[in-house]
Amino acid sequence: MSSHASGTFEVKLTPQTDSADATLGRMTIDKQFHGDIEGTSKGQMLTGMTEVKGSAGYVAIEKVSGTLKGRTGTFILQHTGTMNRGVPQLTITVVPDSGTGQLAGLAGNFTIKIDEGKHSYEFEYTLPESH
Repeated sequence: MSSHASGTFEVKLTPQTDSADATLGRMTIDKQFHGDIEGTSKGQMLTGMTEVKGSAGYVAIEKVSGTLKGRTGTFILQHTGTMNRGVPQLTITVVPDSGTGQLAGLAGNFTIKIDEGKHSYEFEYTLPESH
């Protein structure tokens, strides 16, 4: 049976300048989570821009540290996103077997919403019953 978590987060993306190709980018990710997840994450994002306005792609990996509804541990999220002429498609999943501590066995899908500049998340997940 799956569980649901939600809340808000702040994110800071810091461009890393190591590419001679302006269409390719790399950024570090720093997030602060609030709500059902209380904690932080650190990660890396790679981006690919195109000459067509509204078309791009990105992949990212971030490690979340903190609590999920009171259970402490870490887990890794993998992002795969595209923008096709302004139409976004984004998949964010928990990397299998990445959960540690009380989050061991965590699986699920993460959704990000941005409304008037405010970031929020919805997280559908499963966790094995604790012993």
